[in-house]
Amino acid sequence: MKDTDVVKALAALAQINRLQIFRELVVAGKEGATPGALIESLAVPAATLSFHLKELLNAGLVSQERSGRNLIYRVAFEHMNDVLLYLTHNCCHGEPCLDPAATSCGC
Repeated sequence: MKDTDVVKALAALAQINRLQIFRELVVAGKEGATPGALIESLAVPAATLSFHLKELLNAGLVSQERSGRNLIYRVAFEHMNDVLLYLTHNCCHGEPCLDPAATSCGC
């Protein structure tokens, strides 16, 4: 993964509405969610939601699929995992840093 891809993803998430939309889509899982469902659950105006979904799409963090008359948005889990792997690459100088019972890095 390129540095520029990671910066683009992190920049997209560095905005409260986009972060909330992304997290809502993570919860939705592989089924994804329609803009209508996102508007209902997040109480975001349609124009605002559309703008933020476009930014998440451009960053590669979500995908869009047409299903009949609806658009379905899903988290691009592979891309999200690549960003996380990039951020944690060489964590603790390559040594295991998590005790299986731990909930955070032990570095």
